[in-house]
Amino acid sequence: MLNSTIMNPLEQIVYVDADACPVKNEIVDICESLNVKMVFVSSYAHTLTLPSTAQIVTVDNEKEAADLYLVNKSKKGDVCVTQDHALASILLSKGVVAISPRGYLFREETISQLLDARYLSQKQRRMGGKTKGPKAFQQTDRVKFTEQLLKILSKKEGS
Repeated sequence: MLNSTIMNPLEQIVYVDADACPVKNEIVDICESLNVKMVFVSSYAHTLTLPSTAQIVTVDNEKEAADLYLVNKSKKGDVCVTQDHALASILLSKGVVAISPRGYLFREETISQLLDARYLSQKQRRMGGKTKGPKAFQQTDRVKFTEQLLKILSKKEGS
C-alpha cells in the first residue's frame, strides 16, 4: 500500500509545457490560491525563475524530451498547459485535460481537425509556400486562459 503522505495518486497536478509558455505567472497565482500542485517542464536551454511552490523539471534539449516527460508523468484528471496540438492529442487519450495558453480547451471532438490543419500547413511550407503564424498574444488571451483554468480547477475542487 502506498504511503499517502508521500504520494497521493488522486492528487491533481497542473503540468506546464513551459519552454514558450506566456502564462506562467497566471498558473502560479491560480495554483497557489487553490493549493494545487504545479510542475513546469522545460529543457536545459531555458532557465525558469519561479517561486518555491512550483516544481521545476529540467529535461534534455532533445526535440520531444519535454513532451515525453509530460506524457509519461501525467495521469487521468491532471491538467496540462501546452500549445502543442500533437501533445494535447496524446494527453486527451489519457484523460488529461489539455488547455492552450490562450484558454482554448482541447477536445477529443476537434483535435483531429487541428492536427489536419497543422499537417496541411507543414506540407505547404515544405513545398515552398507561406502560411500565417499565430496571432500575437493579447491581454484578452491571458484573461481567457485565467478564466478557463480557474473553471477547470474549481470543478475539480467542488467534486
